[in-house]
Amino acid sequence: MKDLKHLIYFESLLDNPDNELVEQAKKDGKHIMGYTCYHIPEVLLNVDNCVSVRLRAPRTGSIDIATYYMSNYTCEYARALVERGIEGGFQFLDGLAGVDACSMMNRFYEHFEILKMNDKEKFFVTHLDVPYKTEDFSYKHLEKQLQKRLLEEMNKAYGVDISDKAIRKAVAEHNELCAIMQEISEMRKADNPVITGYEFHVMNIVSYTCPKYLILPLFKETLAELKKRKPDPKPAFRARVGIVGSEIDDPEFTKMIEDAGARVVFDRHCFGSIPGREIIELNDEEDALPQIVRHYMDTSECARYIADNKVQQRRDTADRLMKEFNADGIIYEQMKYCDFWGFERALVSHIMAEEYGYPVLSIDRLYNAKGSGQLRTRFQAFVESLEIKKIQKGGKK
Repeated sequence: MKDLKHLIYFESLLDNPDNELVEQAKKDGKHIMGYTCYHIPEVLLNVDNCVSVRLRAPRTGSIDIATYYMSNYTCEYARALVERGIEGGFQFLDGLAGVDACSMMNRFYEHFEILKMNDKEKFFVTHLDVPYKTEDFSYKHLEKQLQKRLLEEMNKAYGVDISDKAIRKAVAEHNELCAIMQEISEMRKADNPVITGYEFHVMNIVSYTCPKYLILPLFKETLAELKKRKPDPKPAFRARVGIVGSEIDDPEFTKMIEDAGARVVFDRHCFGSIPGREIIELNDEEDALPQIVRHYMDTSECARYIADNKVQQRRDTADRLMKEFNADGIIYEQMKYCDFWGFERALVSHIMAEEYGYPVLSIDRLYNAKGSGQLRTRFQAFVESLEIKKIQKGGKK
C-alpha cells in the first residue's frame, strides 16, 4: 500500500513525551496535564486551556535507578516512568493526575512527589480514589473525587474554567477526534483493510499524547487519504488477530506481531482504542460531570474491576470484538508483575479457549518487548497454528 502522508511525522511525535506539538501548546498558553490511566477521564484534562498527555517513557534503556527505589518486582511501566522522571523528562508538565488503580502506579506518583521530579512553582500532583464497583454510590463517589481533587485543583492552580459549559466544549472536541478514530477502526473490519494495525496504533497513541486541537487537522487529512487508499491486491498477512490485556504504548509491539504474518485488527488494551475512543453521549437534563463519570466507569475494561458484571463484561467484549472484526485468534498479554492482568490473563485466556472456542496465545512481556526473540518466535508459531486451523477447517465436509 502507498505510505500514509503523515505517518513518519506521527512516528516522530512518539519519540519523546515532550514532542513539538506539546511544545507548541505551551507556547499557545496551554497547561499540560499528565496522566497514566483510563480511570482519569481524559476529557476533563482538556477543559478550557488545558491539554492532556498520557505519559510514556519511549526509548527507555536502563531502569536501574528506578529499580533501586521501587524493587525489581514492580511493573516496568511504573519503573520506566520513575526513571524518566528522575532524568528530568517530565519537567514540561504543569500538573499530574493519578488514581488509586494499582499499588505500583501509586508508587510512581508517590516518588514523583517525594523526589520532586518537577520543580515548577504551581505544579501539583493530585490523587483520586476509584471505586471497585459500578453502583450508584460509586458514581457519586468518583464524581466528588473528580470535582474536588481534579477540577478544583486545576482551577486553584491556573484559574481553569471548570464550568459545565467548558466541560461540554471539551467533550465536543473529544468526540470529534473519537469519531475519526472510530471510522478508521471500522475500516479494519474489511477482508483486506486499507490500514495496518501498526499504523492505527501509531495514530491512536498520538491521539493520547498530543494536543487534540493540533492533531485534528492531520487526522482529518489521514481519514480522507484512507478513504481513497487502495489495499495490496494480495493481502500481506496470513491471519487476523486481536490483542487484549494491559498497557501497550509502543507500536513496535504491534509491528512485531504483524511482521510475523498477522494483521492486528482490534486493540482492547491500555492505550488501545477500546475503550478510549468512544463517543461520550451527553444529555441536557443533567450536568456533564456525572454523565462523564458514568461513561468512563461503564466502558472501562480494567481488570481492577472484579465485580461479577465487570468480569463478564470483559469476556463479552472480547467475544464481540472477535466476531465483529472476524479475527482468527486472540492474544492475551500482560506486562510482567502486573497483578490485575496477571490473574485475568491466566484465567480468561483459558476460558476464551475452552468455553468460547477461540485460538489463544497467552504471554507476559517486558515494557520494551520489541527486541524479544522469544516473543517473535511465539508470534510466528501462533500465526502458523492459525493457518493450520484454517486448512483443517476448510478440509472438513
